[in-house]
Amino acid sequence: MRKSVAVIAAGMLAAAAMPVIAQDKADNELDQATVIIHELTSPEAKAGIPDAVLRNAKCVAVVPKMLKAGFVVGAQHGDGVATCKLSDGRWSPPAPFQLSGASFGAQIGGEEQGYVMMVMNDRGLQALESGHFKIGAGVDAAAGPVGREASGSVAVNASVLTYSRAKGAYIGATLQGAEFNQDHGKTKELYGNAVPFNSILNGAVQMPERGPARHFVHSVNNAAERASQ
Repeated sequence: MRKSVAVIAAGMLAAAAMPVIAQDKADNELDQATVIIHELTSPEAKAGIPDAVLRNAKCVAVVPKMLKAGFVVGAQHGDGVATCKLSDGRWSPPAPFQLSGASFGAQIGGEEQGYVMMVMNDRGLQALESGHFKIGAGVDAAAGPVGREASGSVAVNASVLTYSRAKGAYIGATLQGAEFNQDHGKTKELYGNAVPFNSILNGAVQMPERGPARHFVHSVNNAAERASQ
């Protein structure tokens, strides 16, 4: 009897701890995304995202860690957060998403990278707000120009400009074939229920009270404001 009670109690404690662990993962992801935004947009970032791109971006999506693994034919997957510029100039609360798909090439072992996607036009915005799209299938992407003074016109027709961090350096990158989906689990962790992706990015939901969400959006807002000065 005592053993059964102990098992039940242990199960209850584990169940109670799960939301806390999930919140910690979501907060850690937001913290890492904030670090990447700072690295790419701070005044000290000589090889960062050009001011021209920051000024004109409609949305910013960050994948702190994109894991690639496999031999010849591999797979890639990462969790991220996105925010979009609202009509009043503010930026929306963060919207959690997942990015996954096949990767091809002579890969051996695993490689972990961070990615940033800058959504530059209405086509990209509409795709992002839908919460589901595939890069390269109606939503064209291009490697983003690097350098604070560089011009964003090198890929003026691209819906999405992408950047990659590998071994501490940032370069323009492509994510052709990657599939973008709303992360419904982390959405519930941040907002308490199943909020539609476009409602978050349209600013129709309240910003989470937890600090990491506010810090991420604040960092994006500051970067855009600096680029506009």
